[in-house]
Amino acid sequence: MSAEATPLTIHLADDRATALFGEDLLLALQVGDCIALEGDLGAGKSTLSRALIRAMAGDPELEVPSPTFTLVQNYNLSIRVAHFDLYRLSDPSELDELGLDEALADGICLIEWPDKAGSALPKNHVGITFQFAPDGGRNLTIQAPEAKLARLRRVMDIRRFLEDNGYIGMHRRHLTGDASNRAYESVYPANGTTRLVLMDAPKRPNGPPIRDGKPYSQLVHLAEDVRPFVAIGQALRERGFAAPAVLAQELDAGLLLLEDLGEEGVLDNLGKPIAERYRASAACLAAIHDTPFEREIIIPGGHHHIIPDFDRAAMKFEVELLLDWHLPWKRGGQAVSTAERERYLDIWDHLIDELANADTSIVLRDFHSPNILWRGDREGHDRVGLIDFQDAMIGPAAYDVVSLVQDARVTIERALMDQLMADYLSARARISSFDEAAFLKSWAIMSAQRACKLNGLWVRLRDRDAKPGYMRHLPRTLWHLAVAFEHPVLAPLRNWCIEAGIELPESPA
Repeated sequence: MSAEATPLTIHLADDRATALFGEDLLLALQVGDCIALEGDLGAGKSTLSRALIRAMAGDPELEVPSPTFTLVQNYNLSIRVAHFDLYRLSDPSELDELGLDEALADGICLIEWPDKAGSALPKNHVGITFQFAPDGGRNLTIQAPEAKLARLRRVMDIRRFLEDNGYIGMHRRHLTGDASNRAYESVYPANGTTRLVLMDAPKRPNGPPIRDGKPYSQLVHLAEDVRPFVAIGQALRERGFAAPAVLAQELDAGLLLLEDLGEEGVLDNLGKPIAERYRASAACLAAIHDTPFEREIIIPGGHHHIIPDFDRAAMKFEVELLLDWHLPWKRGGQAVSTAERERYLDIWDHLIDELANADTSIVLRDFHSPNILWRGDREGHDRVGLIDFQDAMIGPAAYDVVSLVQDARVTIERALMDQLMADYLSARARISSFDEAAFLKSWAIMSAQRACKLNGLWVRLRDRDAKPGYMRHLPRTLWHLAVAFEHPVLAPLRNWCIEAGIELPESPA
């Protein structure tokens, strides 16, 4: 255990507070964590353990017997939890038979009476010591390596944020995380009323300068804190679209308490698109693109957010992922030649020039299945719940249509893709200034731009970030590129890809 890490101290007034802390503690844990619980009988160790296990199970009535006589009780939940009580352990060597190492390999361990484990206790464990307090509650002292304490401090900061805003005694459960530094919690009031959603998004740390003295996030205009989310959500709601209301905020800390738009999405139980919901989403998107948005948005507190442009630099930087990751992977590690790179980027300069007169609007950027919620009890565009729009830009409206009909993670069969395009074009045609031919050209260019980015990104996630699972999307996004190449404006890029040896499938399978 790190000697430099300053221990945390917490006062818990009663059993209820102890149980809530057990729920919060779970949110700070990761697979492989070992929690060592020390203290006298009745100090609250079992109360905390029981609450943590029930929170993991999502069952407040789950039977959680004491492992006093069995020594270990295993729970095969979404993450395995092993609850040890070593009071009757006669020798630390018995921990091998109880499966401590195996439990830590793929789960979390709670250990009461950890002193019995001797040197078998993991050195990087989280130690929690319970002591009775004069007021009848208990005081906890928590020691752990700094990285683990930092996670716990964040969890405690969120509890304080909720209580400071009047949300006392809320039950919290992990909801989801995404590829960024954001995480989400489900927050349930103690009186059992409607669920809320907590966004935990600390300010994005700037990475090293990559080009022109700017880090990646600034080059491609990614939100660096929660202010853009608040601003874009406010602008969408003001125009009648279903973005979650912000119920409480602490902008500098990156904490937002949000209205819950529900959990139902646009996919069926097999992960297949539901045509009705996709068609409603296309109609909603057309309405967004027909609605003017001011570039500058003022949010409560006086912060001004300027929606950035999806500019040439950002588009070109993203398509370079194909050069830097996809082609070297395809060629067994061989880098792209200088001549190839120059020709590719010159082609993209000409394609971006073709966008000069493209229909532009706010671009939500990731308008696809993970970020669309279905609210079947509503009517019109209010049925389509919008989330994850903090990276919005002003750019070609076609980009969001590409995101929807060429979903990177879900196969949209060609027949449905064509139907969605027809629906969108029909809705936009009600505006006399809408030029369908120009839109289809910009759609093809933005389809190719997004596909080139993604076909490099999947490889980067595998090779740089050790996330090989994303490679399963590669056949689909290569097919998307083939579909884009059906437009004659893409002929130069299609020829370049053929010469570069990029193989394009005829279907997404």
